[in-house]
Amino acid sequence: LWLLACLVPAAGIALFLLKVYVLATVGRCTSTRDMSGKTVIVTGANAGIGKETAKELARRNARVILACRNQDKARLAARDILHDTGKQVVCMQLDLCSFKSVRRFARDLLEREDRLDVLINNAGIMPPVQRVETEDGFESTFQANHLGPFLLTHLLLDLLKRSAPSRVVMLTSVGQWFGSVDWDNLDFRHYKQERIYCNTKLYNTLYTVELARRLANTGVTANCCHPGFVKTELASHSSDLHTKFTDFLIQNFGKSPEEGAQTTVYLAVSEDVEHVTGRYFADCRSSMAPRWALDPVSAKRLWDASEEMLGLRDQPSSSLPAC
Repeated sequence: LWLLACLVPAAGIALFLLKVYVLATVGRCTSTRDMSGKTVIVTGANAGIGKETAKELARRNARVILACRNQDKARLAARDILHDTGKQVVCMQLDLCSFKSVRRFARDLLEREDRLDVLINNAGIMPPVQRVETEDGFESTFQANHLGPFLLTHLLLDLLKRSAPSRVVMLTSVGQWFGSVDWDNLDFRHYKQERIYCNTKLYNTLYTVELARRLANTGVTANCCHPGFVKTELASHSSDLHTKFTDFLIQNFGKSPEEGAQTTVYLAVSEDVEHVTGRYFADCRSSMAPRWALDPVSAKRLWDASEEMLGLRDQPSSSLPAC
């Protein structure tokens, strides 16, 4: 009983401090920049951070494209955005777990749009309990969080370059601190659910580092950000106890989706980062990423391996020099 009497107050204090920490780290995008004439893609924009990001950019008069797998949910999000901002947004179907869908989306977009000012790779999933393979033969989390955004960005880079100055924003996570790269198990053939999300978030930062290097002097910048611990549905369907406990803390003490969208919006609109590239941000400011997430050798190696998996190695791109 005495142990319980000690633990309960200690737990209460810990939760209070967690709430104080979250409130203290809610960065705000203070830029008032109008985005009239700008076209922005937000993947996974039907809910959570993506929806709030799209809403804020629509409020700033951007032409916003909601790139979502579920079109019914996308249309509901578009209706909410219209109600809250008075602005119309565009819905387009995109399933990052299908390379066919990614290529169709890119083809349709290139046919109808003459510019792209900001590409926000927001969409992501948590790993299922058991390994799920996509129609393309890859583990679903690996494809949704890394290979899908890689291919999408690759297909849209020429348009981004023609629209320069333009920006690519990649959502990563502080979870990358717990991530690692197993070069012999890059695509999670050997499945360990508890490691996969953090590993894919590490891949996102490494990808951003190499993308920024390859886009030097093109007028296209690439940065990544951690949105914070945000109340979203990302982990709502997980049965992993650790993930469920973490989700419980986030749902009760985390940021709202609107607060979580602030750093993404900052990287999309702020004049402060007009010429900044290859950096990691949190709470609307440059932040410290693990050194292994910024390692240029690992970043290039991951890039090369990803190109190989996507069948892009023998397709020279005018957008991306190899070195």
